[in-house]
Parts: sequence; C-alpha cells; structure tokens
Amino acid sequence: MGWVADTVHSVKSIQFRQFLTQLLTLGLIVTSALIVWKGLMCITGSDSPVVVVLSGSMEPGFQRGDILFLSMSKDPIRAGEIVVFNLDGRDIPIVHRVIEVHQRKDIKETYILTKGDNNPADDRALYNHGQHWLQQHHIMGRAVGFLPYVGWATIIMTEKPILKYILIGALGVLIFTSKE
Repeated sequence: MGWVADTVHSVKSIQFRQFLTQLLTLGLIVTSALIVWKGLMCITGSDSPVVVVLSGSMEPGFQRGDILFLSMSKDPIRAGEIVVFNLDGRDIPIVHRVIEVHQRKDIKETYILTKGDNNPADDRALYNHGQHWLQQHHIMGRAVGFLPYVGWATIIMTEKPILKYILIGALGVLIFTSKE
C-alpha cells in the first residue's frame, strides 16, 4: 500500500509543479507585455505609443482598423501633420490632421485646429463646448508609422465584449491545460 500512496503523492506533486509552471509562464507573458509597453512609452515619449483608428474620418490615408505608431518630439507641431489627441473628459482619442497652428509667443502657448481628411469641416464641433482650439496638453502624439488592418481585433473585441471574454477564457484554459 505504501508504494501506491507514494505514487499518488508523486503524481499530485508533479501536477502541482506543472500548475505552478503554467502560472509562472502566464505571469511572464503579462509582465513581458507590460515591459514592452513601458519601453515603447520611454522611446516614443508618448503615454500611448500605439493606437487603433476607430472611424473612417481619415480615409483614404488611414482606414478603420489601422494601427498607428505615435511619437512625441520637442519640435513644434506643424500644419499637415497627423496627430492623436484626447479631449478633456473623453476616453477615446481622435486621429486627425492639423490644419492650422497659432503660436502666442507672449505666453508660449500653441493653439491647434484639426480636421479629419474625410470630414467636410474642421473639428470645432467635436471639441468640448466653448473650445475652439486644441492645446499642447491635448496632443498624445504624432503618427510616425502604421500597420494596415491589424487593429481590427481590438475593434471587434470592443464592439462585441463577449468575444473578449471568450478569448481570455480560451487562453486561460489553454495555458492551464497544456503539457510541456
């Protein structure tokens, strides 16, 4: 009987070690993703170095689902650049082109007006009530590169949250049931 008990104990010990290994692997994956994100933040100078285009307002240049890579530099923003900005009190950033820039040298402030390439008018209707210009603190970054259509996974999971939970659940099941 001692041999059976030792075997059962060994099997349980191996299963527990496999579970701990899989848990550690999951932790390393999550930690690696966070390190990459923080590294990109340091390199680009932007709090959000990667964004997904969520609407067709920048067509034909950028399509819905394109991923943009952002960077912040000390250079002044110029008309014609594509920027990503976030308005006070709103969660979702907007990707549009700068069409006008006014600089007030007396107070060292820059006023920026944007417009979506596919929109008929400037963005003043999108800005908060009484706001006619963006200021530097609204700008999250300048577009420096893009990957077409790669952001569709994000859009689909945002529009259909149940898919996000199914995907996370499936990944969790795969991690904890995989054998090494």
